[in-house]
Amino acid sequence: MKTFKVAKRLILPVLAFGLAATAVYQPAAAAPAADTVFLAPHRAVYDLKLTKSRGSRGIEAVRGRILYDFSGNACDGYELQFRQVSELDSGEGKTALSDMRSTTWEDGNAKVFRFNSKNLRDDKQTDAVDGHADRNGKTVAVSLSKPKETTFTVPVSAVFPTEHMRRIIVAAREGKSILEFPVYDGSETGEKLYSTLTVIGRAIAPGSKPPDDAAAKIPELAKLTRWPVTISYFEQQDEAAQRSGEQTPVYSLGFELYENGISRALVLDYTDFTIKGEMTSLELKKPKPCP
Repeated sequence: MKTFKVAKRLILPVLAFGLAATAVYQPAAAAPAADTVFLAPHRAVYDLKLTKSRGSRGIEAVRGRILYDFSGNACDGYELQFRQVSELDSGEGKTALSDMRSTTWEDGNAKVFRFNSKNLRDDKQTDAVDGHADRNGKTVAVSLSKPKETTFTVPVSAVFPTEHMRRIIVAAREGKSILEFPVYDGSETGEKLYSTLTVIGRAIAPGSKPPDDAAAKIPELAKLTRWPVTISYFEQQDEAAQRSGEQTPVYSLGFELYENGISRALVLDYTDFTIKGEMTSLELKKPKPCP
């Protein structure tokens, strides 16, 4: 079922090649220093609902929830426990219940990335991924134990998810509006590498445009700058395919990003439908300082 395939990765971390000439590209070796960006440990819940449906075979309804539990620091590394439960209704008397669970860990220097995930459909496991990626001076070596044992490499320019977030925050502070990176996040079968285009909007100053969700209950956030951000994810293409014309993203993820890494006002845009994720709960955890 097409809708189920989409549901398995509704929150995956996009590339309009026409903008590539103005993109700001930073090789992996130029990663920002770990102490320049503080990522707040937190636990957030987002309620999902359908906002738009397109085409003759569009989705009639989406109900779901995301649990995003982030912890760690630049010294011990960053851990993310993520769960997304989604029910998609095609309007034909058919529904698909997707339950995606994952745990990832990324070291503070963006050299090691470990990932473990599984997907369930109607309470039955459909697939699982387990592996790790290690960056050296020339490449990123990936080793998978699930869904099958295999090894391969991706370009050293590829970034991991937490590093990607750090780079977006650094670029936003510097007033940059476009970033282009390949991103490896261990998604799908663990063998996917996405091209991404990140567009950063005008900064929202502290105290401006007060949020109307769970973020409004956290006084610390009112003191922070945030930015509207859109990340588009594209399938990797060879050079001939890139020259043939503009590529359509697999999906785009929009959100407002605080300078401590917390995101609100999610918008997940797919070819056939768009989903809104409203932050309904937010808990800041006590940060553990580096030794």
